[in-house]
Amino acid sequence: MTTMGAGMDGQAVRRRSALLAATALAAALVLTGCGAGDSGSKDTAGTAADGPAAANGGGADKDGLLGKPEAAGAGAPQEDRAGAPQEGGATAPDLRIDQRAIIYTGSMRVQVDDVDAAAREVTALVTRSGGFVGGDQRRSAGADAVAELQLRVPAAKFTGVVDEIAERGSQLSREISTEDATEAIVDLDARITSQRARVESARRLLARASSITDLVSLENELGRREADLASLEAKKRRLADLTALSTITVTLVGPAAKATEEKAETGFLVGLKGGWKAFVASLTVLLTVLGALLPWLLAIGVPAAVLLLVLRRRKKTSIPTAPVSAPPPVPAARSAP
Repeated sequence: MTTMGAGMDGQAVRRRSALLAATALAAALVLTGCGAGDSGSKDTAGTAADGPAAANGGGADKDGLLGKPEAAGAGAPQEDRAGAPQEGGATAPDLRIDQRAIIYTGSMRVQVDDVDAAAREVTALVTRSGGFVGGDQRRSAGADAVAELQLRVPAAKFTGVVDEIAERGSQLSREISTEDATEAIVDLDARITSQRARVESARRLLARASSITDLVSLENELGRREADLASLEAKKRRLADLTALSTITVTLVGPAAKATEEKAETGFLVGLKGGWKAFVASLTVLLTVLGALLPWLLAIGVPAAVLLLVLRRRKKTSIPTAPVSAPPPVPAARSAP
C-alpha cells in the first residue's frame, strides 16, 4: 500500500511539472510575439517617415518633389477639372458645357438699302472680330442687287456677329444649327495616340531588320501606319478649324429683290402653263433635229428621188405594147321579102 501511494504521488508530481513547463512555454511565446509586433510597428513607422528622404539619397530632395501634392498623393485617386475622381491617376477629358467643342453654322437673309455698302460694313465687322470672308458672290446691281457672303468668325463671337449683321437692315430669315464634336475629338485624340505608338513600334522593328524581305515588309507596314496617322491628324485639324471658326452664310438683298423664295404653285392654270412650256420645248427640239438633218436630206434624198424617177420611166418604155386588132365586120341586115 505504501509503494502504491508513493507511485501515485510521483505521477502527480510529473504531471504538475509538465503542466508548469507547458504554461511557461506558452507565456514565453506570447511575450515573444508581442515584442516582435511592437518592433515591426516601430520599423514600419520609421520606414514610412524616412522613405521619401531615403529615396532621394539620404534625405536630400534632389527632384524637389517632397512638398508637391503630386508626389505626396501619387497613389491616391485624382480628380479632373469637374471634380470627378479618376482611378489610377488617369485624367479624364473635361466635358463641361464651357469646355465642349461646338460647331456653329448659321445662315441669314437681310434686306438693305445699299447692298454694296452693307457688304463692306459686314466685311469690316468680321475682320474686327478676328474672322475673314471665305466667299463673296454678287448678282445684278442697284435696287435688285444680291450679295451672298460666306463668313468665318471665332466661335466665341458667333452670336454677337449675327446680331450685328441683322441690325444692318431688315432681317428676313435666320437659321442657326449646332453640332457637338467633343466626343469625336476625344476619340480622335485616343486613336492618334495609339497610332503614333504603332508607328514608333514599326520604326523600331525596321531598325532591327536583318533581311531584305523583312526590310521591305516593315517599310510597307510603316508607310501604311504613317498614312493612317496623317489621315487621323487631318481629321482632327478639320474639326479644330470648324470648332474654332464658325460659318455664317449671309445673303444681302436690295429693296426691289424678292424678299422670300418663290413658293410652289399648283392648279389647272399652272399645269396648263407647264404643259405649254413642255410642248414648246419639245417642238424646239424637234425643229433643231430637223434642221440638223435637212442638209443630209438635200444631199442624199434629192439625187435618190431623181434616180428613182428615171428608173421608173425606163421600165415603162421597155414593156412591149400588144397590137390593136380590127373589130370583126358587122353582118349586113337582111331585107324582108
